[in-house]
Amino acid sequence: MDFLNAIVALSNFVIVPALAYGAQLALGALGVTLIYGILRFSNFAHGDTMAFGTMITILVTWGFQSLGISFGVLPTALLALPFGILGTALFLLGTDRAVYAFYRKQRAAPVILVIVSMGVMFVMNGVVRFVIGVDDIGFADGERFIINARVFREMTGLEEGLAIRTTTVITLVTAAIAVALLFWFLNRTRTGKSMRAFSDNEDLALLSGINPERVVAITWIIVAALATTAGVLYGLDKSFKAFTYFQLLLPIFASAIVGGLGSPVGAIAGGFVIAFSEVTVTYAWKKVLGYMAPEGLEPSGLVQLLSTDYKFAVSFAILIIVLLFRPTGLFRGQSV
Repeated sequence: MDFLNAIVALSNFVIVPALAYGAQLALGALGVTLIYGILRFSNFAHGDTMAFGTMITILVTWGFQSLGISFGVLPTALLALPFGILGTALFLLGTDRAVYAFYRKQRAAPVILVIVSMGVMFVMNGVVRFVIGVDDIGFADGERFIINARVFREMTGLEEGLAIRTTTVITLVTAAIAVALLFWFLNRTRTGKSMRAFSDNEDLALLSGINPERVVAITWIIVAALATTAGVLYGLDKSFKAFTYFQLLLPIFASAIVGGLGSPVGAIAGGFVIAFSEVTVTYAWKKVLGYMAPEGLEPSGLVQLLSTDYKFAVSFAILIIVLLFRPTGLFRGQSV
């Protein structure tokens, strides 16, 4: 029974949260890797793009709720998500036309576009804070748990209870659908194949008659969908706070680089590597080891390598190690 209690505790506090967090990071890293692979620069505004899309989704959610529109046991934010994607796509297309297009025509060095994206990041961050404020916002309504700890204990007779929140299942299912659609689009459609060709060899793609502006526009639309979905899922799972999405930029970039910058498969793998690393290193293992250790040898301390306040330090450490020893990442993306 102690072994089963240990497994349940491990699932409750490590495996399930890391799966949800990894799915959110994977969606964010996919957006980063698409921009790097097709537009050839690191978009430092990606975290605030997630915040912008989530902000629009929250505002539409509030509008729906004021009209009495809900999604039953599911969060109303899922109904508002398409509006968030649409608003973010329009904003990104407008930003590209007003800012990035000029530098593409000048064939500016990638480092120039990185600096430009930092300027866009500060503008977007300011807009989000001005419109929706700086406080924590919870916008998850509907049924909170699919399985709660008390019911699980009554069903199994174990001391430990497993709690699976509705937002966790929504995150995993939505992320799986989004990734499947993206890979289908890139591998099965003519436009997706044009984007891959443009990424592999821009000059050859232009000679083949591929319209570069169309590729750029579709890339920004896909990035808007991925970023908004990732931001909304993270906000539903935790809460929305503008500055938090700026902080997420580090684990998202770490995920993309660890997996292999420019590789969509690598972005997904990197997201889960970073998520499980952060959760594992910052989890206090006292409860799990207490069940597993022989009687009398249970740990007295928390058995926690790092406080949760330093979870982003884990991402940073992994990022440094990968850049030093394998800059192409796990799936041999483009060298950083």
